[in-house]
Amino acid sequence: MTNLLSRRSFLGMTAAAVTSSGLLSESRFSLAQSVTATPFPSQIYKARIIKTPTDAICEKWKAAGFAGMEVSNWNVSPAEARKIRQLVEKYDLRIHSVMRGWANFNTPEKYEADIESVKTALRAASAYGADAILLVPCLIGGMKMPEAWDFDIDFDPETLKVKTVAEGDNTPYADYIAAQNIATESSIRAVESLIPVAAQEGVRIAIENVWNNLWCTPKFFAAFCKYFNHPWVGCYFDLGNHVKYARCEEWLKELGNSIVKLHIKGFKVKEVKGKLGGGPGDWIEIDKASIDWKLVRKTLSDIRYNGWMSIEENGYSDAEYSKILDKIIAGE
Repeated sequence: MTNLLSRRSFLGMTAAAVTSSGLLSESRFSLAQSVTATPFPSQIYKARIIKTPTDAICEKWKAAGFAGMEVSNWNVSPAEARKIRQLVEKYDLRIHSVMRGWANFNTPEKYEADIESVKTALRAASAYGADAILLVPCLIGGMKMPEAWDFDIDFDPETLKVKTVAEGDNTPYADYIAAQNIATESSIRAVESLIPVAAQEGVRIAIENVWNNLWCTPKFFAAFCKYFNHPWVGCYFDLGNHVKYARCEEWLKELGNSIVKLHIKGFKVKEVKGKLGGGPGDWIEIDKASIDWKLVRKTLSDIRYNGWMSIEENGYSDAEYSKILDKIIAGE
């Protein structure tokens, strides 16, 4: 970890210079779309997710009241991305993010190829006019792990090396702890190597957890996202993905200003050990989820989140989802 720490120190020293350059300023983008009326000082913009936008999709989403979209078609040339951007902006919409998705940074034989693919996504995102990519660094599994409600991770805040993952005897979790430490170290190495490209393209690397069995508590995930101490790296937080481990407001408070973007979908948690917000469950529509949306909205205001909220489910119509988001954003 010595090399990682020395690189981290260098990245921390350069962060102020990058910020002062104005590359992170939202002023380079214009959102003519009106925002939801809200009593909160922060603004949240509504979006949906699509692989490749079309005229029909743009027209429909614009009519429903969305301000933009996240695209998952990351493997395109800058020229192709610019062409799609022109189509989207014709409808006064914006592509705010690109979903690069899963990488395999903890798999040596796939490491270099995935580094190059993320560079491709960063360049495409810049051409799309997006200011972030969604990146899931890696996945581990196939060994004994604690249940979602039993995670109690003890880790070194300097190196992020995990010591234990639950109370009591951790011998049964030895393989999991080892795999998590390898994944964390390789993910740090990968993300740090990508920061220069992110800075060059003006696109942030937003790290997401998608039940990949890593960083499963608010404190640990926040520590990982903040470890880089750099403005080009942050968190893409999905409220539905995380509620089985802890209440959404706990995650939001820990992650704070490291949050770059938000995904939103519903998850219904069953009661375990007399509590909700850390237990088994199943996917369900947003408005039926085990999430206190009023408290979520207040917490987003408290941490001064300004940005995008993209819906990642398809149970309702576009118009219905737009109204649901309006209520959430207004704190109703």
